Amino acid sequence: MFRLLSHRSKRLPSCLSSQRRYEHHRAVMAIRREDINPWERRAPLAPRHVKELTNAGVKVLVQPCNSRAIHEKYYSKAGAMIQEDISEASLIIGVKRPSEDKVIERKTYAFFSHTIKAQEANMGLLGDLLKKEVRLIDYEKMVDANGYRIVAFGQWAGVAGMINILHGLGLRYLALGHHTPFMHIGMAHNYRNVSQAVQAVRDCGYEISMGLMPKSIGPVTFCFTGTGNVSKGAQDIINELPVEYVEPHELKDVSETGDMSRVYATVLSRHHHLMRKSDGIYDPLEYEIHPELYTSHFRTSVAPYTTCLINGIYWDPHTPRLLRRLDAQKLMRPPKTLSAAIGGSPQLPHKLLAICDISADLGGSIEFMTECTTIDRPFCIYDADQHIDHDSVEGNGVLMCSIDNLPAQLPIEATEYFGDRLFPYIWEMLPSDATRPLEEEEFSPQIRDAVITSNGALTPKFEYIEKLRERRLQDREKAQILNKTGMKRVLLLGSGYVTGPVVEYLTRNEMIQVTVASMLLKQAEALAAKYPNVIPITLDASSQEGHLDSLVKDHDLVISMLPYTLHPLIAKHCIKRKVNLVTASYLSPAMKELQSSAEEAGVTIVNEMGLDPGIDHMLAMECIDKAKAEGCTVEFYSSFCGGLPAPECSDNPLRYKFSWSPYGVLLNTISPAVFLKDNQEVSIPAGGSLMDSTIPLDIFPGFNLEGFPNRNSTIYAEPYGIQTAHTLIRGTLRFKGFTKAMSGFVKLGLINSEPCPILQPTSSPVSWKELLCKQIGLSSSVSQAAFEEAVYEHIEKDDFRMDSLRWFGMLSNESVPQADSVLAALTKHLEAKLSFNKGERDMIILRNDVGVRHPTGELETKHVSLVVYGDPNGFSAMAKTVGYPTAIAARMVLDGEINTKGLVAPMTKDIYGPILARLKEEGLHFMSKSTLEEE
Repeated sequence: MFRLLSHRSKRLPSCLSSQRRYEHHRAVMAIRREDINPWERRAPLAPRHVKELTNAGVKVLVQPCNSRAIHEKYYSKAGAMIQEDISEASLIIGVKRPSEDKVIERKTYAFFSHTIKAQEANMGLLGDLLKKEVRLIDYEKMVDANGYRIVAFGQWAGVAGMINILHGLGLRYLALGHHTPFMHIGMAHNYRNVSQAVQAVRDCGYEISMGLMPKSIGPVTFCFTGTGNVSKGAQDIINELPVEYVEPHELKDVSETGDMSRVYATVLSRHHHLMRKSDGIYDPLEYEIHPELYTSHFRTSVAPYTTCLINGIYWDPHTPRLLRRLDAQKLMRPPKTLSAAIGGSPQLPHKLLAICDISADLGGSIEFMTECTTIDRPFCIYDADQHIDHDSVEGNGVLMCSIDNLPAQLPIEATEYFGDRLFPYIWEMLPSDATRPLEEEEFSPQIRDAVITSNGALTPKFEYIEKLRERRLQDREKAQILNKTGMKRVLLLGSGYVTGPVVEYLTRNEMIQVTVASMLLKQAEALAAKYPNVIPITLDASSQEGHLDSLVKDHDLVISMLPYTLHPLIAKHCIKRKVNLVTASYLSPAMKELQSSAEEAGVTIVNEMGLDPGIDHMLAMECIDKAKAEGCTVEFYSSFCGGLPAPECSDNPLRYKFSWSPYGVLLNTISPAVFLKDNQEVSIPAGGSLMDSTIPLDIFPGFNLEGFPNRNSTIYAEPYGIQTAHTLIRGTLRFKGFTKAMSGFVKLGLINSEPCPILQPTSSPVSWKELLCKQIGLSSSVSQAAFEEAVYEHIEKDDFRMDSLRWFGMLSNESVPQADSVLAALTKHLEAKLSFNKGERDMIILRNDVGVRHPTGELETKHVSLVVYGDPNGFSAMAKTVGYPTAIAARMVLDGEINTKGLVAPMTKDIYGPILARLKEEGLHFMSKSTLEEE
């Protein structure tokens, strides 16, 4: 009888002692429902295994599942409890992976996770297991002392795969004009059990032995790669045919002159096809250490004489491939001597007709197998010339079958077989406590070495997964980035609100390709879905320097829309790789230190190319340069800029809304400032005085604006060339009321970035009342009236500030968002309260006032203004005014219009002139007026 049906494993003595140890221990184990693939009808244990567990006092829970091949009543009869809730179990076992939302935290799980090769499809699951502190035991890594897997379905993958490909071979022959006995074999899952499948194969073999194969197709030859369980299982099936095994070197002769009343098979081991690249010798010991020194001659010595290849070898990226696309193209060519076809007996187009890749390694030993087939769509035709797969058994090419869950087609036998191998190790899994350190568990090497995650981390043996994942991801990214030739490649770092116009502008040119690298992949993907030639990738520039460097190297230009603190790091990589850089941020002292190294590398680094800084500089320099050309001197300079909600959307105490995190906006309220007024330097100390230095601005009376100084204005006297100015101030615009409400937050100590233990996620929730009591030194048990009176005193008895706090719910028992600091908590709170709603719009106001003295003595004040509204159905005003100048500067660098080496700012006419002109084409219109005062 078929040997697979009678095979049973023997229990290990050590496991019997473990069984006795836990004989009276009321352990709880669960068998979860397989719910990822509708074809998955297997279970990790059969009812007879469950019966042994329940007899030993183990409580076994089985999730109900109508698609499980073994009916749940048999598990119930074995003593299991059939129930949905399995949270009581400390050990939960299955066959394949669960969905992330079904994983219960701090449990021990055992299943095939398919993560050890950093398979991208399962990296989300791995992340979830780590987050939920699950201890994962992966069957695939349970091996004996020789490294052979001890818990696997391997043989049944081979059995099912062989049955399937015999069925497929019959279909392929028929499509080529030949009826063969293989047509009597169905797909493996169409048989109630393997005995029925074996009988169908025997019936086919009988017809072959009777000489009923079409003579025009020639002898049928099979090649099995590997000598493991997969290959053995497949051979068990072909052994039911009249088969003659030959050595690989004999395959050529039998493929041409063999007996048509039988089939021929060869089993390929490493020494049959591997050879050292340098001298053609095979050294098994060297190959284990340095497989990259070897290549395979399978493509020329065996493949040309093979009708059907059954591939069951494990493939590693360092090992040689069996077949490449180029090999397939050669193997698909018609034979040189093609005898004349006789009517009704067409000649075969080529010898190799089918490949059953049971290993199912995408892009692995069969390089062109890049997508698995499925049980319900098991076959495709690979056309090597077109490098495409046709979902058919007809057409030009080779029939491919690469199902990655083959044992699911024979679920009852597979469950019995697998359970026999797993059951001895269940006893030592049962006492596993995922909340304990792994070192405290008394696991055998077979279990301990199969633990991939534990206590929220990858175990040391599997820490490579994260690095392997990053490397593979980067390799795929690189291939995608370099796929199109002749393109100018731009790396855009960041994917926030202001990046849309950058991508839109650049991709108008079909020869520009933009790679959007962001921590938020969905944002990058949204840009890629909207615009052509955009590649979205994940990158954390602050922690993935190697990845950043690799990306910089593969591009012609980098645009950074990341926080300015990261720009020195990015600039260093650009200098190292001699790649130009454009940013919208201030030229910081750390960036200035890179001037000489950028010049030496011949790299252009364009800074301050947004709105403020950016457009404000360009409008200032255009005005100043014109004044100087007319012989005028600049006596004063004032520039105020602000991003605001449109007036109709400013209905809150701050008269402000956020389209990004308000953290920076809030932190700026306690920053210092320096400006020049009537030849006197005015310094505003840090800590909150800035909000008390506000002045009303009547530049647009209808807007009711106020402003306050921004940073150190005096440093611009030299780059602007206005050392003659007695007044120089650059500031921030807000609607009136902003600074008064904000100063209330400052006075209550809410703009504080120091760590705050009571707001940590591990602490109990805190109300705004409790937090403010702590900030002002008051007991939280005081009455509401006393609390509000104390707050009123701290904000200098200002009714508007008090009303603002009440509007924001900060005098109530509403919970404070958990965060690392009070400032971070306030940021979250305001972000939730003051975000733009659908249909609302923002606006930008920029106003430069430049006082110039004419040679005639007249004092002329030039008023240069920019007012931009956002489009509720398109880009915000902030996105337009930051994104478009950045994109225009990037195009100028790419096209060689900006070619100055070193650090560049938009202070010269050759830069600001073209940019301002092109901004007008994008709908940003600047208004200029003048007022004259006679001496």
